[in-house]
Amino acid sequence: MLAYTAFPKPDRVCVVQAENFKGVAMPSAKRVLLVDDDATLRSSLAEQLAAEGDCLPVEACTCAEGRARAREGLFEFMILDVGLPDGDGRQLCRELRNDGITCPIILLTAKDSDDDMIEGLESGANDYIAKPFRFAVLMARLHAHLRSHEQSEEAVYRIGPYTFRPSAKVLVDSQGKKIRLTEKETNILKFLHRSGETVARETLLHEVWGYNPAVTTHTLETHIYRLRQKIETNPGQAQILVTESGGYRLVA
Repeated sequence: MLAYTAFPKPDRVCVVQAENFKGVAMPSAKRVLLVDDDATLRSSLAEQLAAEGDCLPVEACTCAEGRARAREGLFEFMILDVGLPDGDGRQLCRELRNDGITCPIILLTAKDSDDDMIEGLESGANDYIAKPFRFAVLMARLHAHLRSHEQSEEAVYRIGPYTFRPSAKVLVDSQGKKIRLTEKETNILKFLHRSGETVARETLLHEVWGYNPAVTTHTLETHIYRLRQKIETNPGQAQILVTESGGYRLVA
């Protein structure tokens, strides 16, 4: 068993443990915002998330810093401490929701009364976890929220230089220009993003078109060609939707 212990502050206990945890593979490299003023706990969480192999933790220790980091770009999920030196993490959560941030947010706290939990959830958080906790439990709950979020109308992803909004079937570049997608193109990008690795042509074909004997890999290749015409600077030398041995992969 691997144990990660943060030295407790006088008013709370901050202990994180991970026991024989094998994480479920996430779709692709994910930017994760960690806001906690306990440096030892924060760095332990960051280390464990990075060890998952597909998380890119971004750390902050105050509400002000967390607010600033949150505005720097898309995050796949956020973990906020309630007791921060310059404010309440629940208020920060409210502000982030009011700013249009829709990704899963989990609150960490030493307070575990029903009233505290209700207030935390009413602030817009997806979950409320009391300290001390096990890293495996945190990740299991986080994966559950991510799966639910991926199926929601609010899901937003990063694909290369684009913001991908599956529900609207659109990619938006850094200048705000929209690239409209067909339903099949949207589903191709969704599945490749969710996989996070090279997907065989036959697998992608079946996932997007179903088991239809009338549809061949040529149909898929035609859609990939059209997608590259829309999203690649040089479609002949793809940098985002790349061909690899036996299939295709998205490069974040």
